[in-house]
Amino acid sequence: MPSVNVYNLAGDVVGEIELSERVFGAEPNIPLLHQAVKVYLANQRRGTADTKTRGEVRGGGRKPWKQKGTGRARAGSIRAPQWRHGGVVFGPHPRDYSMRFPQKMRQAAIRQALSAKLRDNELIVVESLELPEAKTRVFKSVLDRLNLGYNVLVVSANPIESLKRSARNFKDVRTTTAQSLDVYNLLKYHKLVLDREAVAAVEGVFGS
Repeated sequence: MPSVNVYNLAGDVVGEIELSERVFGAEPNIPLLHQAVKVYLANQRRGTADTKTRGEVRGGGRKPWKQKGTGRARAGSIRAPQWRHGGVVFGPHPRDYSMRFPQKMRQAAIRQALSAKLRDNELIVVESLELPEAKTRVFKSVLDRLNLGYNVLVVSANPIESLKRSARNFKDVRTTTAQSLDVYNLLKYHKLVLDREAVAAVEGVFGS
């Protein structure tokens, strides 16, 4: 079983924790990780983009000039696509971009992403994520003491209000819970921080 040090919020080592081989020792499957990211991004799309066809643009009901005798090309409507302010031919219309991703594949992809974090020494386990104050400066001092930088995914077992409020001023820091983990954010952020309860929660959710 792999094991890592456990830190307190002051940056001191206070213990060690063994991690599940099944969750944190998975071999990478690049095509599966790519598919997981693709599905996540597709499911974020709202699909509300819309353009008007020549039948939807206002006006253009009258033929602009007679069919013959003018010397100009025949025209039936000033809302034809080749006209300025005319309709759009192959523009986007509302559609559903969502994709399905089987639960077993999703869990396998998350296990591989977690394992990659451990292999690359980008996984930090802390004793607790409960902050004494819900202040930005307090959270900043935690980041500095743990030498995390400012591109961090922080995972707790349950929502922690003080943590959420303290981290919201950092644009490259994201807080989430073990149940809401996804492959995209695991791969996006350079460092992954979990507390002891989050480790147990992650292993419970994705280790079965």
